[in-house]
Amino acid sequence: MKTKFLGLLLFAMTVQFSYAQETKTTATSKAEQEIKDLSAKKWQWMSEKNADSLSALFDAKCEFVHMGGTWGKDREVDIIKGGFIWYKKAEVYSTAVKFYGTTAILLSDIDLVAVVGGNDAINPFMVTEVYIKDNGKWKLGQLTFSHLARPLKLNANNK
Repeated sequence: MKTKFLGLLLFAMTVQFSYAQETKTTATSKAEQEIKDLSAKKWQWMSEKNADSLSALFDAKCEFVHMGGTWGKDREVDIIKGGFIWYKKAEVYSTAVKFYGTTAILLSDIDLVAVVGGNDAINPFMVTEVYIKDNGKWKLGQLTFSHLARPLKLNANNK
């Protein structure tokens, strides 16, 4: 009898623990969704070469790390405005957000379709975006492109 009771108790605890883990990992908080939505807007603005909206989003001390170099806000905005880099399309496959006080870090697995210096480029990246909440508003503090060794996921028809 003790064995059956103990077994039933363990089973109930396991089911409850599994449900708690599932709920925790599948729920997206309002703050997480806010960061993901802001990132999606950023990709749209980059595609549209909307330098004014991007300039408002980028913190004054924002840094950008690309395959070809590292630079600050003014140069990134000028590069986008001038068309030296045209972020035509970012196909985002997954995102994850972590918060550290008033800082949010978003990791995105993407395939990026771009025109760089007049040449078409399609690359798989893990993109790290660091957002800082300042006076109740999120600002982009850093954007880093890390080239992935995986093959492109983007279908040739979706470019």
